[in-house]
Amino acid sequence: MKIGYLGPKSSFSHQAAKKQFDAVDLVAYASIPACLNAVLTREVAYSIVPIENSLEGSVHATIDTLSQNHQLQVLAEVILPIKQQLLATSEGPFKKIYSHPQALAQSQKFLATHYPTAELVPTTSTTAACEYVATQQTQEIAAIAAAEAAVSYGLKIISSNIQDNDFNQTRFWIVGLKPTTTFGKAEKMSLILTLPSNKAGALHQMLAAFGWRQINLSKIESRPLKTSLGEYFFVIDLLLDQPQQLIDNAIEEIKLLGGTVIHLGTYPVTLSS
Repeated sequence: MKIGYLGPKSSFSHQAAKKQFDAVDLVAYASIPACLNAVLTREVAYSIVPIENSLEGSVHATIDTLSQNHQLQVLAEVILPIKQQLLATSEGPFKKIYSHPQALAQSQKFLATHYPTAELVPTTSTTAACEYVATQQTQEIAAIAAAEAAVSYGLKIISSNIQDNDFNQTRFWIVGLKPTTTFGKAEKMSLILTLPSNKAGALHQMLAAFGWRQINLSKIESRPLKTSLGEYFFVIDLLLDQPQQLIDNAIEEIKLLGGTVIHLGTYPVTLSS
């Protein structure tokens, strides 16, 4: 069985995939749309893609691709703690530090304190930064990446756990076609909600369908419909802590009010170590 992930090897997506799928063929893809398209074309059974980081927010490429391909379903959620390391071939000092923009942003306090004059150079991924640092002849550059990348690219961990927030986590979704495998007891449901156009108070009415039934919404986010300026759809995550009939009734009420509801998936949540 093949499993797709947002590459390259040793990325956090790769780590999440390895924790969930042992002894399978993991296939790296260069982008989130490519990952998810591989599921549609049946190149892979599932793909694992990031959906949200606790510091940097949602991953819009995942949401937008799922909103345009309704055959895809979220089958499970994996929460991975994100620990960043400063990696290099020597102890420094470092004139340039390379990494993905998110990793640089997640380590701002450490970098400002310890390397205030170093140039911060964005790369396409944390592992691309490691590969570059490992192949250069200079000892004046470093990378920020996961500890696993140090092993893969023969780098030293100069400073450990340099992320600004120790509670930095990323949510990943395991995405497949219509569910054929159960990953565990369902805990959450994700929906895409589109409102009837030009109707005052429409969003309030839709959310009230959940609210008066005491259905717990863990997240609501707007994304542009990409049709015209000012038109949006909403991604809603809700906890399955109420009887299913109440949730079904809320969705039916939204439809009767003129809203459109697309079911992204009902799935379990796993916190990885």
